[in-house]
Amino acid sequence: MRTCSHPVAAMALGAAALAGCPDSPVTPPPDDGPPAWRVLLDEGDLDRAVLSIWGTAPDDVFAVGGPLGNTGLASLALHYDGSTWRELPAGGEETFWWVAGSGPKDVWMVGELGRAVRWDGEAFTKHHTGTDATLWGVIAFAPDDAWAVGGTPGSGAEGEKDIVLHWDGSAWSREPLPEEPGRALYKVWGTSSDDLYAVGEFGVIWHRAGTTWQLQSDPPIAQGTLFTAAGCSRDEVYAVGGRDVLRSDGEAWRRLEIELTNDVNGVACGRPGEVAIVGYGGLKQRLVGGAWIDEFTEEPYADLHAVWADGNGAFWAVGGDFLSRPTPGRARKGVVARHGTGQIADTVSR
Repeated sequence: MRTCSHPVAAMALGAAALAGCPDSPVTPPPDDGPPAWRVLLDEGDLDRAVLSIWGTAPDDVFAVGGPLGNTGLASLALHYDGSTWRELPAGGEETFWWVAGSGPKDVWMVGELGRAVRWDGEAFTKHHTGTDATLWGVIAFAPDDAWAVGGTPGSGAEGEKDIVLHWDGSAWSREPLPEEPGRALYKVWGTSSDDLYAVGEFGVIWHRAGTTWQLQSDPPIAQGTLFTAAGCSRDEVYAVGGRDVLRSDGEAWRRLEIELTNDVNGVACGRPGEVAIVGYGGLKQRLVGGAWIDEFTEEPYADLHAVWADGNGAFWAVGGDFLSRPTPGRARKGVVARHGTGQIADTVSR
């Protein structure tokens, strides 16, 4: 297991903050112990970064990622069935950036070079998306109703931006926005296709109400890029990125004043008022009873990219080495962790 002297954490927090980190691994909780964070998979089991996690239940969990340009390694798609983690035969070398679905036999994984594949419980089917830009996020409401967003990051960078795609059960098609300010869109979330949010570069927030897209970030509320959006309901929606944690009540967005231990990448909502955020240097903070609990001193201490609530009171977080430059043939550290009670398998069967 890791120590908490992660280089990103050290730069962001300084020696004083790191001095309070534990020197030995946290002991996993017993089955009847209090909820706690526990590392399930790390570099001993994973040789690629893990960027997204989602499931239909605690015994039907998917985690995806990939080599991020480190040649010689394949796309990563893992499945947990309640007793065993196994790697699914996704093929290809493109990194998957997000996974979501409408059920166990309707699971979408999207990523680099516009790649989108669908898992039907037995096999993958590759789908044409009409773009070579990275698809960073996906959500599905039904087998004939899914959305994906993406774009090429960087102001002035060549490549497509402002990408919003819709799946109607037969094909992916481009959904035009009222204006295209030249932003990569990183995540999409909503309660339905009639209540959909897309967030991305420079704090951009789009909301689809009915069939109309409205820009809700003019002027921007966030100080920088928003990487993830997720919510508990129509009137409790969150968007995070950098040092920004935003909340919408369904009518307006506001910036929450939270003391963060590092930059935030991911957010998930379990039940109304129960939220988890994760980020660099092992940042893990949960909203419980109206107060934010900082769990930075619990493992994992790796950079975390995403978090998911399993509907049974537990949060699952993923990440690893997703910042370093591509190096041919080199493995990347990955991590999968969980906050909850009980024992979960901590090896991958291949």
